[in-house]
Amino acid sequence: MTASARLAVAADAAALVALRAAMFDAMGQDTADPRWRTAAQRWFEAALAGDDVLVAVVDEPSAGPVACAMAVLEHRAPSPTNPAGLAAHLSQVSTLPGHRRRGHARACLSALLAELDRRGVGRTDLFATADGEALYLDLGFRASPYPALRRP
Repeated sequence: MTASARLAVAADAAALVALRAAMFDAMGQDTADPRWRTAAQRWFEAALAGDDVLVAVVDEPSAGPVACAMAVLEHRAPSPTNPAGLAAHLSQVSTLPGHRRRGHARACLSALLAELDRRGVGRTDLFATADGEALYLDLGFRASPYPALRRP
């Protein structure tokens, strides 16, 4: 059976924090400090009430949301390749341990990308881990000729 994704609502905030913690745990980051979880839950509750943050989730019976992917929309100046000036950055592609390798990440990303297309988003970026790169390439992402630079 193929996983089915839906868009998250503010009531999903606690589950999204748990998924965010699972992502950070997989990246080797210390997630023990409860302050970030409280701040993240407030952030998700507020962000999901607006129009510029979209999170797709896959629910499993009796477990609730077990996977997610997030897009933050950005309003940029229009350009020849993006006349509407809408862009998105994807992040927080996460599946809880024990629910992985079932197509949940693909379902979340596919639902999110369909919604971004529906909204006329002209550009979508992400930073890929080695584990996720094949999935992103399969969904149509390509390496950018302009690599990201970061100022701490």
